Amino acid sequence: MTGGTLQTEFEFTLPQGYVDDEGTLHKEGRMRLATAADEIEPLQSPRVQSNSSYLTLVLLSRVVTELGDLETIDVSVIEDLFVSDLEYLQALYERINNQGVNAVETACPECGERFKVDAESGAHLTTDGASSPMTQAGRDASATGIGGDRGGIGTIDSSGLEATEMQAASVDSNDGEESTSGNPVE
Repeated sequence: MTGGTLQTEFEFTLPQGYVDDEGTLHKEGRMRLATAADEIEPLQSPRVQSNSSYLTLVLLSRVVTELGDLETIDVSVIEDLFVSDLEYLQALYERINNQGVNAVETACPECGERFKVDAESGAHLTTDGASSPMTQAGRDASATGIGGDRGGIGTIDSSGLEATEMQAASVDSNDGEESTSGNPVE
């Protein structure tokens, strides 16, 4: 076994943000990996037993360790999140606890090669989850992606979807022909 380090906390930025009682917006936060106890103990809660959907709120309140300047993150904070922020945190929870990294798989729109990118920074990841040399290029790229408009590697939006991939899905094919991948034939 190698002596590598295990990343146990992951930074995030909520799409909308949590607005506290004073009207302060909190968007930046951290989530830690869940433990077995995080998933088992909430099952004993009467609220969770009467409404299984409440499990998500309790679980997220246990693993979100920071959110802006808030001193504590409890169930009431998670309850007051906008739906888009709740969905974002649920997807982040799934990625970091099932994959061990906050990454999404995407494909190059030109060659079709599949690879993973960090969902927060857009950095290209190697097979071991580390940033590749493309990391700096990803940071330096414009909002349209590396390589220009539609031809380059797109940026990641807050939902984790690859922007160029979304654009490619909406582009009509050339002369009505499509390849087996669904991309226009060149």
